[in-house]
Amino acid sequence: MINEPSFFPNHSGWIEVICGGMFSGKTEELIRRARRAHIAGQQVVIVKPAMDNRYSESAVVSHDETSLPGINVNTADQIILLTSSAKVVCIDEAQFFDDRIVEVANTLANDGKRVIIAGLDMDYLGQPFEPMPQLLAIAEYVTKLHAICAESGMLAHFSQRVVDNSEQVLVGEKDAYEPRSRQCFRPPLDKKRGKPLPPINLANRNTEKQENQ
Repeated sequence: MINEPSFFPNHSGWIEVICGGMFSGKTEELIRRARRAHIAGQQVVIVKPAMDNRYSESAVVSHDETSLPGINVNTADQIILLTSSAKVVCIDEAQFFDDRIVEVANTLANDGKRVIIAGLDMDYLGQPFEPMPQLLAIAEYVTKLHAICAESGMLAHFSQRVVDNSEQVLVGEKDAYEPRSRQCFRPPLDKKRGKPLPPINLANRNTEKQENQ
């Protein structure tokens, strides 16, 4: 369920958090909300931690390569300085910031801004990924998204690490993580179990249905 406010009063601010595991569509959903706010004529600024340079140095890019221009920041406090003119502030990969991001988010919302935050709620061990739990606690709106388990095809909300690395923070893509359901999650490390997906060819399926009728 997408828990997004539908009424935007001009005088008040609030916090929305989009959370979930790897490949669940968090950044894609953040970009979708940012675009809708832009279409509505609101000033939007998107920021991300400088350490996240997987797809682009500055742009915010989802795993399906949807993107919007963004700003790199080294610390959470920089966000306040860079978003003074914005009505909507979008913060991607919030789990990579320190605990100051919580006070920053509250300050922005108290200043009348809509704050949209996306991030991992659990690390590769399946433990709460600070500071996301604190952001979830102070948010007015929370959306938890799920991926599809690479092994079972069930809903997945765990991020399975599949490379030999014991650091909590490992900025990785499909080569480093797989989405897993609870039943298939094997912390701290497991081998890759996902199978290549066949191409979707709905046209052929529709043709076959018509021929069988």
